[in-house]
Amino acid sequence: MSVRVGAARVRALLLSLVTFFVVAGTATGCSGGDERPRVVVTTNILGDITREIVGDEADVSVLMKPNADPHSFGLSAVQAAELENADLVVYNGLGLEENVLRHVEAARASGVATFAAGEAADPLAFHTGEGGGPDDEAGEPDPHFWTDPDRVRKAAGLITDQVVEHVDGVNEKAVRDNAAHYDGQLADLTTWMEKSFATIPEGRRALVTNHHVFGYLADRFGFRVIGAVVPSGTTLASPSSSDLRSLTRAMEQAEVRTVFADSSQPTRLAEVLRQEMGGDVDVVPLYSESLTEKGEGADTYLRMMRANTSAMTEGLTRD
Repeated sequence: MSVRVGAARVRALLLSLVTFFVVAGTATGCSGGDERPRVVVTTNILGDITREIVGDEADVSVLMKPNADPHSFGLSAVQAAELENADLVVYNGLGLEENVLRHVEAARASGVATFAAGEAADPLAFHTGEGGGPDDEAGEPDPHFWTDPDRVRKAAGLITDQVVEHVDGVNEKAVRDNAAHYDGQLADLTTWMEKSFATIPEGRRALVTNHHVFGYLADRFGFRVIGAVVPSGTTLASPSSSDLRSLTRAMEQAEVRTVFADSSQPTRLAEVLRQEMGGDVDVVPLYSESLTEKGEGADTYLRMMRANTSAMTEGLTRD
């Protein structure tokens, strides 16, 4: 009997040891040394673009949740640690991720490769429009380059080069094949947008938005920026009474009756402008700074741009 008990105890001890090493190996990510390379991306728009390029060659972690505001989202301690453990960090730059840039800088200081897509995409200066805007933004670079799909094509090509150079273990041919396929989709998007916007009469090609976010789109497709309800390139600003009066006058002079407001932000300020102009203003929601959850209409960059193009075309041609 004592022999059988001793054997049982030995078997139990061995089982415990096996369980310990399996759990420990899982917790530390050790699976025969096959730890996958990792790319960390700050915004969800750039995250979608990067995933299209990387495919299955590496893990892509996106810090900004769907429907979040890139100007105000922050990081947990775990997310901040992700940045410093990445093979490559892709971020927008130009001041967009206002609460995250210090963490990106810390990762760079620790030796992580970082790439600022906005800074590499031929940035434009803010265009505050006919309704005026804050003097402190005059001449400052506009971070919202993704509203021009041609600049996204350029950024995607540069992201591809960064992945190949800095992310060890990826198959370069697979990454470049993914990038070439996505480049074709972006080219098709530009062509489709051009055809859609061509249906808008010249006299109606004027934009008023919730804040200054569509300068690149206006420059690329021939729109005039009249102004913004929030006269700033960040959603963290707020308008004064004089700002609203200036914008109201500019809209009346241009005979503009449509305001485009970000779908992830309250449209209260646009509604205030509607009241200022006697109620005869349409407020049309757009996806301007964030992708949505899956199935909500703008869960990829391509779907976001097509949804916005359709909404803008309908809003500016409506009688």
